[in-house]
Amino acid sequence: MGFCCALFISSQPQLYRDQNQRQLGINQTNASKSMERLSSGMRINRAADDAAGLAISEKMRAQVRGLKQAARNAQDGISLIQTAEGALNETHAILQRMRELAVQASNDTLDDEDRAELQKEISDLLEEVDRISSDTQFNTKVLLDGSLAGTGGAGGSPGKAATGTGEINGVNVTVTGGENEAYNGITIKFASRDDESAVFAENTLTVTLKENEGYNASNINDLIANATGDLPDNVELSDIVVDFTGDIQATSSLDVSISLSGGAAPTGGSPASGGLIFHIGANAGQSIQLQLSDMSAKGLGIYGIDISSQSGANAAQNTLDNAIQLVSGERSKLGAAQNRLEHTISNLGTATENLQAAESRIRDLDMAEEMMAFTKNNILQQAATAMLAQANMAPQSVLQLLG
Repeated sequence: MGFCCALFISSQPQLYRDQNQRQLGINQTNASKSMERLSSGMRINRAADDAAGLAISEKMRAQVRGLKQAARNAQDGISLIQTAEGALNETHAILQRMRELAVQASNDTLDDEDRAELQKEISDLLEEVDRISSDTQFNTKVLLDGSLAGTGGAGGSPGKAATGTGEINGVNVTVTGGENEAYNGITIKFASRDDESAVFAENTLTVTLKENEGYNASNINDLIANATGDLPDNVELSDIVVDFTGDIQATSSLDVSISLSGGAAPTGGSPASGGLIFHIGANAGQSIQLQLSDMSAKGLGIYGIDISSQSGANAAQNTLDNAIQLVSGERSKLGAAQNRLEHTISNLGTATENLQAAESRIRDLDMAEEMMAFTKNNILQQAATAMLAQANMAPQSVLQLLG
């Protein structure tokens, strides 16, 4: 009987040791996790720490990084716009100088030799307008040659015909071109010779009338319809129509040039395609589209401007006024886009800040709270170790009973 009692007594310390060892293991695990969190500064270090919190946090992190990159995209867009606008500033200056020359050439104190000298500068300035259009680049993208003009969709406005006016031997003449930008800058030059002809060369349609004969609009349009020469793309001679009332007498001094301007291709409605796309959001589809028009001499309708005659100089002033207005409109569009992007960057910064704060509350550690937990786990670990030592001493009392 006493033997059985001894067995019963001896089994109690084993039970205590097992319990203390289990508690010690729990306290050690909790202290280790607290130490890991304190070391990393993160409340969630693995999915097991908070499965739902980890998923939400990672989704927010993706949005935050997307917003930061979107802000950089918008800043790149501003840099591109500033590059294009800076080039157009110089184009504006060139057009102002060309108009100044045209006004000078229209003065009757100059003779044709003087105007020919002025035309030399006009020709060089036209080449510079084209050079600016073709050479203005951002990250190898050519900005002002019309390649980023895009195309419009359905529901837009119809095209606008290119027109020009002039006076031929006392008769007011209107020339109308097609509804296409290609007609901008085409010059219709009237001259008198021994024979009739119409020849297109270097963007100028030269209509020669037989000297000392009278012509009505129908006669001249028949000549134009049968003109020879190489035509630019998208230009049809049948679209160039001369209109006036009465007859024109082809005198020996006939030398008049009429330049076409204001022609524009049909503008499409929404949605538009082409141009530049600035991605300015954390999610797909959040973007701003910018389309840059053709700012070459042809696109501005000033190709082939000729101020070597007084009538040509007068016509050139109207043509240059239209070109200046086109450049002003393009610069206004660029300025509006830049202001929009600056507001976009400000908004993205605010959204990023708030989203980062929300993600931090989910993912980051409350250091004070975790330090309290770590201290508690350390105390419990030390207490469990002490109790385990006491449990290991308990079997010695059995030996004392056995004497």
